[in-house]
Amino acid sequence: MTALYLEDYKTGQSFGSGRINVTEEEIIRFATEFDPQPFHLDPELAKGTFFRGLAASGWHTAALTMQLLVGGEMTPANGIIGAGFESLNWPRPVRPGDTLHVISEVLEVRPSKSRPTQGMIKVRSTTFNQKDEIVQDSVGNLVVMARPADTP
Repeated sequence: MTALYLEDYKTGQSFGSGRINVTEEEIIRFATEFDPQPFHLDPELAKGTFFRGLAASGWHTAALTMQLLVGGEMTPANGIIGAGFESLNWPRPVRPGDTLHVISEVLEVRPSKSRPTQGMIKVRSTTFNQKDEIVQDSVGNLVVMARPADTP
């Protein structure tokens, strides 16, 4: 993929990603280490919880989204460097067997006034399952390098 500089991003641009399958084993492995709650760890116990079945941790969904972004079409020259989120929502749980993909839309491009070698882009990244249902929606700001003078 071609490295993109600040000048390459325009409001309204969209970028896609590949797809990733989520397994029961991965959900349990992630939860065991990072979010050890019954609805993330035990398929039988999870049936009696709020989720009515095994569900991936939202943080697992966020990590999978990041994996998809890094391998996707939005390729800042300096990598995907987050400067913070304005919002992060998980409207629907991720389940074993789901296949996720991400669509990212550039909402704003802002050159830095104090650092001419960089700027920020505001991006909405929406993660969908195989039914095109939203499982994560976020708006974040990324630090992006401006095109160096010696780069065409």
